[in-house]
Amino acid sequence: MKKAVPPAVYVLAAGVFAMVTSEFTVAGLMPQLAEGLGTGIPQIGYLVTIFAAAMAVGGPLLTVALLKTPPRTALMIVFAIFLVGNVTAALATGYPMMVLARIVSGAASQAFFGIAVSMGVQLVDERVRGRAVAVVMNGLMLGTLLGLPLATFVGGRFGWQSAFWAITVITLLAAALTHAVVRNPSIPSDEGNDFAAPAGSQLAVLRRPQFLLALVSSTLIIGATFSTFSFFTPILTEVTGFSEGIVPVLLLVYGAATLLGNVAVGRLADRHTISTLLIGTGLNALFLAGFALFADLPPLALAFMLGIGLVGVTMNPAMAVRVQRSGSTAPLVNTIHGSFITLGVVIGSAAGSALIPQHGLRAPIVLGVGLAVLAIVAILPALSSPGLRRGAPDDAPPLAEPPALASAAPTTD
Repeated sequence: MKKAVPPAVYVLAAGVFAMVTSEFTVAGLMPQLAEGLGTGIPQIGYLVTIFAAAMAVGGPLLTVALLKTPPRTALMIVFAIFLVGNVTAALATGYPMMVLARIVSGAASQAFFGIAVSMGVQLVDERVRGRAVAVVMNGLMLGTLLGLPLATFVGGRFGWQSAFWAITVITLLAAALTHAVVRNPSIPSDEGNDFAAPAGSQLAVLRRPQFLLALVSSTLIIGATFSTFSFFTPILTEVTGFSEGIVPVLLLVYGAATLLGNVAVGRLADRHTISTLLIGTGLNALFLAGFALFADLPPLALAFMLGIGLVGVTMNPAMAVRVQRSGSTAPLVNTIHGSFITLGVVIGSAAGSALIPQHGLRAPIVLGVGLAVLAIVAILPALSSPGLRRGAPDDAPPLAEPPALASAAPTTD
């Protein structure tokens, strides 16, 4: 394989973009959804939690069901399931129907992430897997940067149902591209079309301390960022003093920062996995602390906000590489990792919400600092693992995987 990332990996990012846009649409259209479904804002807020719970629980279950399916076929099945959920949302006439739609869409989204990341790293040389993960995760960054504003604009201008129909069109285009461009990774003929080891073999990584620490650190890194990201709008308007009209522009700039940071981390993740995580998370703790201290000073608040964008969720490629080197590159492993990332979103946003009534809007930012420090504590033990530190696999025994997956473990150059 060549060191270049092939077009197929970029196409995988298009599917991620469609699903992330659907995930965020509810947050951007809360008033319209509340009116259209005949309910209140708090009930619409629960749809965000329901989607996250479906990702965390339903995603791994769906991935297990597809383990014996060729990967490209598995992706097309997931696209179909996601389309069912998204069309159901567009046709929803009441709250229960929307709840069902979000459960189906959430489970499909998480399964797609896990399978897409596994395919991405199988389609490139082992030395550029971090870059491949970054390309796939660009779909997430672009969903934040472009997808959410687009869905919010369309839904606000033409009705909330139109936003879900627009996402349906985007999903169909992504599925067509995937079918045309993406091919199954090479698998030895004696292994058939199995994309991964049996579920029991994949789950054996849960006995590895370094793998468990990797999951914990990913949860904390994402929790630290989302404890603040979830409340950017009220912080920027009520504490910093920006007008509501300028906030979308500031969030657009923040999204651009996450895109740049994701590319940079992708370049560093393969050769400097642990140091990238430590330095990036340390910087995030400092930027969060600065934002908490100077949130009332617009120039400094904006600078620290952009810093959070550069080193917050952008740790995803390095997080994924650490998980793969301490566990495996199999889809179920990546999907479980995605579930822990989702748990971080829930912890950060829910705990931040609980702190605001008693301690004000700066409290979630302080919470983020604490979570980032705990993340550093969870990353530090990886320094004692020579394999992880050098960019080689952990010293733990390998999984009983098909050769296509077993050979995917990085080796020292």
